Amino acid sequence: MAENILRKLVNNSQMAIDDGVYDVNPKLQKSSKDFVHIIKTNPHATLLTEIKFASPSLGKIRTTSDPVSIANQMITGGAKALSILTQPHLFNGSPEFFMKVRQAFDVPLLMKDIMIDKIQIDAAKKIGADYMLVIQSLFDQKFLKDIDEFISYGHKQGLEILLEVHTKEEFENALKTDADIIGINNRNLDTLEIDIKTTEYVLKGYEKSRIILSESGIETPEDINYLKKCGADAFLIGSSIMKSDNIQEQVKKLVNAY
Repeated sequence: MAENILRKLVNNSQMAIDDGVYDVNPKLQKSSKDFVHIIKTNPHATLLTEIKFASPSLGKIRTTSDPVSIANQMITGGAKALSILTQPHLFNGSPEFFMKVRQAFDVPLLMKDIMIDKIQIDAAKKIGADYMLVIQSLFDQKFLKDIDEFISYGHKQGLEILLEVHTKEEFENALKTDADIIGINNRNLDTLEIDIKTTEYVLKGYEKSRIILSESGIETPEDINYLKKCGADAFLIGSSIMKSDNIQEQVKKLVNAY
């Protein structure tokens, strides 16, 4: 089972690469704002909210509508950065959605995709991404080789790296890299099940040296306060906001968790 989902995600990216999804040619500027600085200085909960219209676990989340209007509601609600899915298969994302949001707002943006090839990193630079996602398990499970080289290539393109882990072992490996932020995904990509206690378990006994982002399964202000106590500095929230009837209010409520 495990390998199947990860393999499917990798295959989806390869398919998107083969389809020319990442053959983009704009030269958009990234944000003038530094996400790490925002996290360190924000008195409230720092949210990286995610624009995604579908996912492997939930299927269709929201009718694909104007990503700029959704981004506007999120930012007005207090989100400090946005994650935008660019993966077409299973996630209904696209680099076009990303570019529309990039042209409309000066906030840090994460290109959220299953990154397996430098072609995608080049695209991230061109579309004005501030961050790109790298998934530790793809390297630990040998789908990809040489994480240091992959991260270094991203840095050379002017991108910062959100490195995602799920287990204690992946976290230890991630700490050896030059990733800018480490994200702890409360979702097990092998089974797609979510356990919000994952963040607590992974961070137990950890001496703080990196900015930590907790991802997945965050729905309430209580969740945010619990994760903050566990050592999370910021929070990536997608589905619970995308499913909401009032995105702006939902974001506001979560931002004001503390």
